[in-house]
Amino acid sequence: MPASSASRTLPDGVGLAETLVDPSFDLGWSLIQRFSVLSRESGSLDERAAAHFISSRLESLEIPHDVHEAELHLSLPRSASVAFGEERIEGKAASFSVSTPGRGVSGAPVHLPLKADGDGDGDGDEGAEAGSARQPVPDEWAGKIVIAEGYPEPSSVARLEAAGAIAQLYVNPGSRIHWSSCSPIWGSPGESQMGMKPKTPVVSIDRRGGDLLLEAVADGLDEVVVHAELDEGWYDCPLPVARIDGLRKDFVLVHGHYDSWDIGIGSNAVGNATMLELARLFHERQGEMRRSLRIAWWPGTLTGSFAGSAWYADNFALEIARNCVAAVNVESPGCLGATDYDDVVWMAEAEDLCRAAIASVTEAEPTGGRPPRAGDYSFNELGVTSLLKTLSKIPSEERERLGYYPVGGCGGNIAWRTEADRLKVADRSNLERDLRVYLTLVSRLLNDEVLPLDFRRTAAELDEALAGNEATISRQLGKKFSLAPLRTIFNGLVRRLDRLYEGIEDGKVAPTVANRSLVGTGRALVRLGYAEKPRFEHGPALEGPLIPALARVPDLERLLEDEPDRFWHVVTSLRRRMNLVVEDLQAACQLLDDTWNARGRDG
Repeated sequence: MPASSASRTLPDGVGLAETLVDPSFDLGWSLIQRFSVLSRESGSLDERAAAHFISSRLESLEIPHDVHEAELHLSLPRSASVAFGEERIEGKAASFSVSTPGRGVSGAPVHLPLKADGDGDGDGDEGAEAGSARQPVPDEWAGKIVIAEGYPEPSSVARLEAAGAIAQLYVNPGSRIHWSSCSPIWGSPGESQMGMKPKTPVVSIDRRGGDLLLEAVADGLDEVVVHAELDEGWYDCPLPVARIDGLRKDFVLVHGHYDSWDIGIGSNAVGNATMLELARLFHERQGEMRRSLRIAWWPGTLTGSFAGSAWYADNFALEIARNCVAAVNVESPGCLGATDYDDVVWMAEAEDLCRAAIASVTEAEPTGGRPPRAGDYSFNELGVTSLLKTLSKIPSEERERLGYYPVGGCGGNIAWRTEADRLKVADRSNLERDLRVYLTLVSRLLNDEVLPLDFRRTAAELDEALAGNEATISRQLGKKFSLAPLRTIFNGLVRRLDRLYEGIEDGKVAPTVANRSLVGTGRALVRLGYAEKPRFEHGPALEGPLIPALARVPDLERLLEDEPDRFWHVVTSLRRRMNLVVEDLQAACQLLDDTWNARGRDG
């Protein structure tokens, strides 16, 4: 294979996608059928059988691949129940809550009449979460068993534990109990993170059981007993990664979890099947690919709090930081009745790309926006542009007609994360349609001469957030703290970025030089917009603000008035974080200057 594309004429991304049109979904459907009899809990024999199926199909197609043995810290729910009076209600323990040996945990119940996260996937409005920072928890609930509405999101669980709750019960919206995880730790915990783990039992029950319990509480029930049993520890889990090398080392990472709660067809066998078809189709056109492709199937997403993708980010961090141009998540495509494209997620620089790919295949007008802290987005601290989570959904009016409440996968089907997520959730024609969306999108990332990412959109999003923080500071703090150093370098980067895109559009900047500068600048902008921690760390599995480095700015006025000593501690931390951000942006500005000076040299 030639080392460069200089002597070859390659199709652009759209041209490559057109050559990949293949109506067959036979290979993918065979995976779905195989997975329909496998309960792919991470660390289990069924998960290992699923990984073997993936690797055997890659081998039969002669696609180079690795099957890594990832050591992941997992929490595996086994049983749970709630007892009161003569009643005993079966439930499901949340991963990473604690077991209750012996007689369980008993205490007085108290109802928290607040709505938890909208779909149980950690991506709702934090202001609507049970026990969120915007909804103070009464001190008198310390020592009580709290009954909340919705799902046990990590932020809810942490807030209620901090208020002294000795156990938590979550009443799910319908007749099914959804599995969940409540850990605020992203991936397998490092030593310093162990103190963040939940310290109390957390159990979900269905609506019928919840109503029965709440009726008893209203009638004066004074004791509830919570039982939970989980296995927790380190497990070896197979992690298959297909490697389809293009003409360059830079690569696109396509990824999705293959572990499941129970059978898990809509979450996420349909995604795994789509990924296998992508591997087949791109391998057939490998010689026409400008960039390389990696396709990774993650274990440990559900019972490990995204442990598989975090493990990959940890173990291949330097390669990802150097060469990964974008990461595309494949979750729950092609489910039954899913014909709309509402609430699709993308980082701002990828918005035009996502909209164009969906519109070219479906003629739909997608809605979407900023990705939540979910969906195996384990590459934020590395500054990697990431896009998509779920794709097509059942139309909202149909979900309303069916009586469905919001969920985080399965195309909006409430079978998500329950025993009902079986073969009937998949739809072959919808899968073929969504496959074409992924083919179109990934083809452009692989083969457009200049990467189809517009970081001017990213800068505009960040500028708005920065202006909001500046307004807060000027109104509250006078000269005690200033964002002027950050504003100065940010404005300089925006000017340079505009100049770069003008040069690209005018043909004054060579494509390879432009791509190097776009990726490098994107690293700094993505970290500014999404990174909770420095590079090579993982931020918590909690929703944060745009520009996480400035998350404490809204607290400063209150701290100055009520806790002046603590105020100066927070300001000191803010200055240090701002210095890291400014240094990152300075490096991006230097890169943009170097690009402009070398704009005519391709190589």
